[in-house]
This record gives sequence, structure tokens and C-alpha cells, in this order.
Amino acid sequence: MACVNRTRSSFLCASVVAAVTAAATFAFAGADPVPVREGPVILKPAEHRVGQLIEDVSFTDVAGKQGKLSDHRGKVVVVCMTTVGCPVSKKYAPVLAGLEAKYRDRGVTFLVVNPTRHESADDMKSSVAASGFAGRYVHDPEAKWARALSATSSTDAFVIDGARTLVYRGAVDDQFGLGYALARPRRQFLAEAVEAALKGERPTTPATSAPGCDLTLPAAAAPEAHQRTITYHNRVSRIIQQNCVECHREGENGPFTLTSYADVKGNLATVKRVVRRGVMPPWFPSSDVGHWANDRSLTPRDRDDLVAWIDAGAPEGDPADAPAPLQFATGWRIGKPDAVFELPHAIKVPATGAMEYQRVAVQTHLPEDKWVKAVEIRPTSPAVVHHVLVFVVYPPNHPKLGSQPRYKDGLDGYFAGLVPGQGHAILPPGVAKLLPKEALLVFQIHYTPNGTATEDRPKIGVVYADGPPEHELSTRGVFNTRFRIPPGHDNFAVTATHAFRNPVRLLSFNPHSHVRGKAFKYEVIYPDGRTETVLDLPRYDFNWQMEYQLARPLDLPAGARLKVTGWYDNSDKNPANPDPKATVRFGDQTWDEMMIGYFSGYRLN
Repeated sequence: MACVNRTRSSFLCASVVAAVTAAATFAFAGADPVPVREGPVILKPAEHRVGQLIEDVSFTDVAGKQGKLSDHRGKVVVVCMTTVGCPVSKKYAPVLAGLEAKYRDRGVTFLVVNPTRHESADDMKSSVAASGFAGRYVHDPEAKWARALSATSSTDAFVIDGARTLVYRGAVDDQFGLGYALARPRRQFLAEAVEAALKGERPTTPATSAPGCDLTLPAAAAPEAHQRTITYHNRVSRIIQQNCVECHREGENGPFTLTSYADVKGNLATVKRVVRRGVMPPWFPSSDVGHWANDRSLTPRDRDDLVAWIDAGAPEGDPADAPAPLQFATGWRIGKPDAVFELPHAIKVPATGAMEYQRVAVQTHLPEDKWVKAVEIRPTSPAVVHHVLVFVVYPPNHPKLGSQPRYKDGLDGYFAGLVPGQGHAILPPGVAKLLPKEALLVFQIHYTPNGTATEDRPKIGVVYADGPPEHELSTRGVFNTRFRIPPGHDNFAVTATHAFRNPVRLLSFNPHSHVRGKAFKYEVIYPDGRTETVLDLPRYDFNWQMEYQLARPLDLPAGARLKVTGWYDNSDKNPANPDPKATVRFGDQTWDEMMIGYFSGYRLN
């Protein structure tokens, strides 16, 4: 069907083609070309030792003073790799000197570590003098630090908390890389991580690559760290802390807490079952397609160590090896909002039963258009909130009225969303969302009663940009409303396609269906006919309305199409199916079905 031109000023709308099919065709694209320039790329933290206990490395600095990591228990330690000869390391030398000076009085220790064998002590001392670095410079020719931290680049930086847990590894910032240099950084990854560590919180970005010179390390001796007995305190507590306690803590929507050894030991059978089945932590994309900035999956090593620990009788170990308690923000994660819009009244949530979606409009009374660079939705009773979508309703005389998404059914986009573990967004530099003057905010709220009657009064906070951004971010949807899922069909496919008139940059995907939804796939069809699968979700779970954030933005040319396919199980084999004998049509309640492939991005010209 032809697309109604509801986005005259939007980057996204061109045409929407909907079709119902009963089969799928899988296609995979070839490898991307190697980039000429290389900046920091978001990495999966657990694959790079983030969240693990770091060995008690001993060292001697170039001034002859000895030390070891445990000397700094209770304090934040920053370890930065460097070499004298690497040009990128040279550019970062004065930056590290400035950061050391900034955090010195706040009790942060900076160690700059040179793991080379061929560079002389005199060259290192000259480098220190030239940069003005006042911290400790360590020559580490045996590469003890580099191995303990799995360093690979001469610009790798690491933040270790007071319990010797690695909380960040990656780039200092994004100002310098391979083949480029900016006048100033757009993201200050290391400083952000230090600030988080000082608060006992996790950094927003726990791991990135660090473009620099590759480290050439001497042959390694047999590793000692992995030969130790796995205990709760030296290993498992950190796996749980990094992957579970965000939801499994008091006041959140996890069904039980996992914040202590007693908590975990009391739920060993359940933990083992859900980990082995791959349903916890909730992360369902195929590992063969895409790289995700918010990948929540357990690494194979973490999964195997956790199960092995349970099978070994769950030994507690030495409390001295325990991680520091993880602190969670009690206020706004986006910082102090410039404005907060709250429901005019609380919504009563019964102890049992099913609730229809609640829709409540909130008037902003904004006297002028605003550009939003950070947004957060906060319920007052998160344990009963399945998800929240907030839509913007433009005033009837607004010049951009034609770009307003259809908020009544949520088909073609939303302003902000909340699901368990995902409720706030801080947009990249130069990117913002429009909040028009005199706009209405419509809250669409899905509640799941949990056995205790309560009340909930959600609110949304926003931080404004200083002015119009370089790029306007939009969240839109590829959708199909004309499907009919036959009774008893266990693998019914519904497809929709969206064409882009302009070059675009996509940042994330968020598929949506209800309890009969079983799988999703996003494919890009390029103008030359080539097809690339960009999200393969073989197991879709309605209970987790997750956004899949690309580690690298996806740039598409004009004429490209985004094809989304959803599969549905309307049979009696689906235990969540309300009525296997019903023909299922489009509708916004849980017992109906939807097929929406949300995506977020912006025009490139």
C-alpha cells in the first residue's frame, strides 16, 4: 500500500509495503570494507574482563618505588597503557596528565604503564617530563599489567574500583584515533567511567576499543588467575552483579533479590535452569548477526563458570575477595532534568488479573519548541510496569504537524519508551528529538499485576539541548495491520517493508508483537538488490520489549529498504496463547496482535 505522507519533514517515510507470507528467506551480506579511519567502537564488556576481579599485580615505577594493586584497596585506580614511540600515545600523554591532576585530590591513583622492552628508561622519563604527568609511570617489560588487564593497544585505559574489580576498559576519549584528530572530544569515556566509579555506579559505556598502536608482548607464562577455585566472592558475585542485580534487587521487577550470597544460594536451582536455557539474562538475538552496544548476554565463560560453581556446591570463598556493593542511582540517571511531566493522578493496579493498556495525556504547556538530548521515564511502582511508551501530539497549527507519528495505535513511532532495564536515553552529541510547543504527551502504560495491589504514577524527565541539533532523531515503525493469523497456525509470518528516500543512519531496532509473537528478522535490501540481515531474533519474548542498539551505526543509501518479518504461534503449543481457536487480527491489547518493527535514526542530508 502507498505510504500516507505524514512525514513531510521526516527523514524516514517513503513507502510502506505490507504483505502476509507463510515462509522466510534468510540472506547474509558479505564483510564490510575495512575503514580508513578508526575511532573507538563499543565492545561487549564481559568479553574484555569488565566486571572481573583483577590479580594483585606488583610493580616498580621508573622512580624506583615499589607497589601493588592491593595497596589501593578502597580507592579508584586508573591504569593507562602507553609507549614512547606511538604517535597516538604521544597525543594522549598531556590528556592523561590533565586527568591525573583533575582527580588527584579526589583520591584517584593514575598509573601509566609502558609494556615495551625496547624503549629506554631515559626515553620514558623524558616523555613524563614533556607531558607534565605527575602520577606513577611504570615500565613493565614482562607485561604483567597488560596480561592482567588483557590490554592490546598502546592507548588502552582501565578503571579499577576499590575492590579490584575492573569497571571500565577502552579509549580515553574519541578525540584522537587512527587517521583522524578532532579539535575536542565528543565523548570522554575515561572521565565518565572515573566519575561513575567514585559513586559506586557502573559507567554508561563500560568497554570500547582504543585505537592506537598494537602491543607486542613477550611470551606469557601459564596463567594463574584461572587456576583458582571458583567461589562466590572471587568470581560469581561479580557475574551476578554485572548481569542480574539491575532487576533482581529490592523495589525492581525481578521476582526475587540476588544481592547477597544467601539470596543466590537460596535460588541455585532456578538460576542454573534459566542460565542453561539462555533465558536469563534476557537477550535473544542470534550471535551470528550484528554487534550490539547493549548486549546483555552471558559470555560462554561466565555461563560455564556460574554453572560449574553451582555444580561444585556453591562455595562462598573469602569475603576479602568480594566486590564493592554496586550503587544504583536513586534519582534521575540523565542528571537533573530541565522539565518533568507527570501523570495528573496515580493509576490503581490490582493484585491479580489483566489490565488493558492505560492511556493518559499530559499537557506540556511549552511556550516554544524544545530539542531534547536526554529523556527518562520513571514509574513509582516499577515491579508492576511491563512497559511504557510516550507519544507526542503536536498542536494543530504546528508547521511540522505532518511528521507527527500516529500516537493512537503507536504504529509508526514513539517519543520515549521504558522496559525493564531500559528506561532512559542520552542521545549522541549533535543529535536531539523535537518536543513541540504546546505538545501533549500521551503515556501508554502496560501493567502486569504481581499479587500485591498498588498504585503507580509515571513521569518523564527531559534535558534540553542548547539549540537545534545537527541531526533530528526519530523513532519510526515498519508495520502491517492487515494480517489474519489462522487458528492453530504455529509459524505464521507477517512482513512489512519501508523504503528510504534519503540517505539515513540507523542507531537501533525495537521489534514489537504480543504473546503469540515468536521470532523477528530485520533485513536491508540495498538498491543493487543485495540483502543483508541486520537483526535476527529467533526467540522473541513479549515480556522483554527490548531495543537493540547497534555498536556501529548503520548507514543506508537513498533507495534502500528495511524489510521486517515477524512470526507468530497461534497454536495450542504456545502456553501464552489466550485462544488457539481464534483468528487473530491487529489490535493494541495483549490478546490481540501487532506487527511493528520500530527503528531509530536520522537523515544524513
